[in-house]
Formats: sequence, structure tokens, C-alpha cells
Amino acid sequence: MAVFVANESGANDVDEVRLTALARFVLDAMKVNPLAELSVMLVEEKAMADLHVRYMGEEGPTDVLSFAQDDAFDASWSESVDDDPTTLLGDVVLCPDVARRQAEQAGHSHERELHLLCTHGILHLLGYDHAEPDEEREMWKIQNKLLASWDTAVKAAGGKRPAGGADGADGAGEPGPTAAR
Repeated sequence: MAVFVANESGANDVDEVRLTALARFVLDAMKVNPLAELSVMLVEEKAMADLHVRYMGEEGPTDVLSFAQDDAFDASWSESVDDDPTTLLGDVVLCPDVARRQAEQAGHSHERELHLLCTHGILHLLGYDHAEPDEEREMWKIQNKLLASWDTAVKAAGGKRPAGGADGADGAGEPGPTAAR
């Protein structure tokens, strides 16, 4: 599973290696096809505000946006991965400055907020949404399980980024709507 992280935000307090590891962990836990590729971009507030207006019709910067690249792509794990072409799952765009403010309001670290937002963005790429209350409950439940499993894996690795994937990750790998059951 290829995860590409580009930090164009100017924020020098973002651990891109750890963010990459988290994204791989989430994709693995959600049983996304190992040939899928994900792009995570960190941008400054002005760039995020421009994207927010252009694609959502809303003024001002936001914390995270997700852009699916191939609507027809089946993100699920395939029994015969050799037959599956490598496909770009999509882009998750994060704004570290907005995340920093939200982290202060929530009382947790900037890194924790970026991890939450990255996980949230990936879930959107996998077909989850929160437009309706029942959708929101499901998405938040999965998001929280994934982050708790990540925390457990980080602790087990002695505070470093976990080696390997999320197999057996405390049930967080519940497949999503586009993943195999």
C-alpha cells in the first residue's frame, strides 16, 4: 500500500513519517486493497480556503477535505491481488493551522488532531459520510476504534510508530461499505 505525504503547509512540526504510518495502519485495518495508493497533502490556510470554496462552496479554510480519484475502484482486499491494477484511492488534504486551533480547543495534541483528521478523510474516501445522524454515529464509532487501535499499537511499539499493519487491531478493521465482508 503506497501512501504519499507532501507537506506544502510550511508547518515544520508535522511528523510526516508517523502520519504515513497512521494512514497505512488505517488502510490496512479497513482491509483496503494493498495495491491502492493514497495521497495526503498538508497545505496552508489560504490554499485550504481556496479548495473549500472551489469544491464545497463554503468560505474560509477547513480542517480536512477528501477527493476520491476513482469512483469505480473497489477498495476491498482481493483474493487475487495479482490481477488488480494499482489504483489511486484518492487525496486527503489537511490544514495543520486549522488542526492546531482545533487541538487546543479539544485539549489534545496537534499530532492527535492531524491523526484524527487523516483517519476521517480516509473514511470519506472509503464511502463513509456523516450527513445523517445514523451515518455520523457509524463513522465516528469506526474512527474512534481505529484511533484507539493505533494508540494501542504505538504503545506496544514503545511509543514509536508501529511496525507492520493493523492485523488483529482490536476489531477496528470492520470493513466499510466498499470493503469485502
